[in-house]
Amino acid sequence: MTLPRVDASITTVRRQFDQRAARFGQHDAIVREVGRRMLERLGYMRHTVTTLLDLGCGAGACRAGLLQQFPGARWLGIDLSPGMLQADVAGAGRSGLRRWLGPALPWRACASAERLPLADASLDLVFSNLMLHWHPAPHEVIAEIARVLKTGGLVMFSSYGPDTLKELRAACQASLPAVHPLPSVDMHDFGDMLVDAGFDAPVMEVEQLRLQFSGAAALLREARALGGNPRRDRAAGLPSGKQARALLQHLATQAAVAGQPALSFEVVIGHGWKAAPRQAGVATIALPTRHGR
Repeated sequence: MTLPRVDASITTVRRQFDQRAARFGQHDAIVREVGRRMLERLGYMRHTVTTLLDLGCGAGACRAGLLQQFPGARWLGIDLSPGMLQADVAGAGRSGLRRWLGPALPWRACASAERLPLADASLDLVFSNLMLHWHPAPHEVIAEIARVLKTGGLVMFSSYGPDTLKELRAACQASLPAVHPLPSVDMHDFGDMLVDAGFDAPVMEVEQLRLQFSGAAALLREARALGGNPRRDRAAGLPSGKQARALLQHLATQAAVAGQPALSFEVVIGHGWKAAPRQAGVATIALPTRHGR
């Protein structure tokens, strides 16, 4: 498999997802729950789909739900991590899905989201569950999504918002001041990106989710399994033993106040329809109707 050329700031993200691919299914509760909520929203939208892209498909957790909503549609999966894609292939073989699908086994590709190996205006739907926050330039990804969507095509995506992992952020600020956490984008900024890329009347929503854990160590294992960090100024090395103990102590103190160790997730869910290209110098203005004449 030929790996895509990517910005140096996200090669670490790809490597970390490759390393965690085999165990990701043990730590994907938040991914599956957000995917379920997105599919539920999608079910209320009337849209004819013949070809769809699952962008950041990982191990294919949303594929069955998408194909159930759009029977007969062609599913395409793209992910940056070859390890995650391989986990999907292996899972399909173990479940017997490969034998059932035969030559129609879903098409997958390893590619970076801002450089998709797809033709212009070739898709009816782009679905992306909790992928955009791993990319250092989400506006480039949204522009690329607009390129591959047909006019009238739909994008639906989810991403972590600024309040995600606020408990861990607070503990790190107190015990690991050199740590720079995962960046996040406000939902209004995502809306602006969609408009700039040519999407009509985007809709943005925010939901708050919370995962509870048996202890601070279990919380840290979950946070580590969720993915990497594309920041160029992220910490280069591991914390010292003293810093690690301080981090655990801060998390334990939080748990004593809250009752149980927990991680909060602010989830942004957005969608938009690709508008027809605007003609230069032409504007459409709706005039009020005059009555009584």
